[in-house]
Amino acid sequence: MNFIRNPGRLAGLLYVIASIPGFFALLYVPGKLIVDGNPTATANNIAAHETLFRFGIAADLVGQVLFIFVALALYDLLKGVNPRHALSMLTLILVAIPIAFLNEVNSVAALALVRGGDFLSPFDKPQRDALAALFLHLRGGGFEVAGIFWGLWLFPLGWLVYSSGFIPRILGVLLMIGCFAYLANSFTSLTLPRYEEVVSRWISPLQLVEAVFMLWLLIKGAKPKPLPD
Repeated sequence: MNFIRNPGRLAGLLYVIASIPGFFALLYVPGKLIVDGNPTATANNIAAHETLFRFGIAADLVGQVLFIFVALALYDLLKGVNPRHALSMLTLILVAIPIAFLNEVNSVAALALVRGGDFLSPFDKPQRDALAALFLHLRGGGFEVAGIFWGLWLFPLGWLVYSSGFIPRILGVLLMIGCFAYLANSFTSLTLPRYEEVVSRWISPLQLVEAVFMLWLLIKGAKPKPLPD
């Protein structure tokens, strides 16, 4: 495959590469270390596997940086379809990235509490564990805020794909559906947390449309329309 001559394959390749650290940071590391409803067990896991937790922080930051290049590659691919919509797509995802960056400060705070130190001597271990759990909870909330923009950018992206003429329209429809799946998950978590588990169980599979889109680009590729004179 010639990724340089085919902008679609290049965008797909970047998409896949950027998703790997994201999967590691957002799914693998929490799955190994965080025990829901048990701050002490979670703190002990983080203390025992500090390097893994730190790699999770680094992976999330790296993934966010890589996604800037994904967004730029998709903008370059689709700007000929509608420059204004392409700019909207780019703007919305670029808003999410600094939110996710700043959100990792919560992870740093949780790690500091778990490790302890002289400046934390007024707090005993159960108090530090509870505070660490609080910061991890805030981190989750921060991702829900970023998730609003992770959803919103999919609508102009889906519309551009649908209108492009060189990418299957069904992918555009799925991306626009994915937009509302992200929004439903985020707003339910932030406003109606008692229903979060139920909504997530039914809605989260729809967020996998991005994976279908990135793999289609990687395998099949796409060449953009030229900009109008």
